[in-house]
Amino acid sequence: MNFQKKIALIGCTGSIGRQVLDVVRAHRDAFSLSALVCGGRRERLLPLAEEFSPRICVAADSYRGTMDALFEGCDVAFIAAGGFAGLAYTLAAIRAGKTVLLANKESLVAGGEIVMGEAEKRGVEIVPVDSEHSAIFQALHFDRRAKFSRLVLTASGGPFLRKTKEEMALVTPKEALAHPTWKMGKKVTVDSATLLNKGYEVIEAKWLYGADFSQIDAVVHPESIVHSLVYFEDGAALAQLGYPDMRVPIQLALTYPERLPCAPRLDLEKIGELHFLRLPAEKFPCYTLARQAGEVGNIFPCALNAAAEEAVEAFLAGRITLPQIAETIEGVLAKTRKGEVTFAGLLDADRRARTLAQDMLYGK
Repeated sequence: MNFQKKIALIGCTGSIGRQVLDVVRAHRDAFSLSALVCGGRRERLLPLAEEFSPRICVAADSYRGTMDALFEGCDVAFIAAGGFAGLAYTLAAIRAGKTVLLANKESLVAGGEIVMGEAEKRGVEIVPVDSEHSAIFQALHFDRRAKFSRLVLTASGGPFLRKTKEEMALVTPKEALAHPTWKMGKKVTVDSATLLNKGYEVIEAKWLYGADFSQIDAVVHPESIVHSLVYFEDGAALAQLGYPDMRVPIQLALTYPERLPCAPRLDLEKIGELHFLRLPAEKFPCYTLARQAGEVGNIFPCALNAAAEEAVEAFLAGRITLPQIAETIEGVLAKTRKGEVTFAGLLDADRRARTLAQDMLYGK
């Protein structure tokens, strides 16, 4: 790179945010930080301020400035905040005219129509950071508008792939957080255990690549080496392979089309075998519920996410079983009605869905 890229990092103390910081540390000549914002773990902010000297370094709940000010002076906005809260930052970065490096699934799950509409109107580039969507982005030669016939997302299957429905009702939060291949934050790790995360990625694919749901599939790939595939009209497919290491898609989002040293070179002889299995949707209803909500559209994906956030929190607190996450989501979606697809409308849909979920979870 021939200049130092300035990054506004939203969600700097979470799992993805910490790995972004690792990339910056490894390439200080290429990257600097103009803003650091955290949602939690605020005790980590002062050391980060001293290490990186950003213009702004703040906890989200104590920030009194405008969101636009967070993106002043940056070249790219890296949205690594978790949950529905990330949507407001994504929209603010787009309206500030900044390239958005998007690691917040909920921005597109809950607000894909608004996000992509604003980005197109303002000529802002959205760069995917998720390993699966980074793989698709690479297979499309970094052109989200390139033609394809089919997208296939790969899923590790999580820790419960071979458990029966009855066994899944007995799993503990500790077991759900023991992902076999990836190290992630608690919410996304539980979502991976239920395969809700893969349903989210199906919705993301619709918005990122203009795909119809009939063009998007998912397969189980336990080794997590193939990070997704793109099929073309001639029957051929392109895939991106690599060890499960989020630093690779994080760094690539910052440098593409240039690539910098990052992770160990893939050794296929050492791996030996790769396996691909049908995704058992009958065992993982969260995946199906996410696809269904995405196909309905409107505010339903927003309600899906709100219900999931509340249900996962209850599961981690030991209040409900893993299968009750899907039951909560299904119950909330059954009571959801179409609404206004604006940011204000999504805020209202999020609030209503959380209230419904809490009523189901806590009997309020």
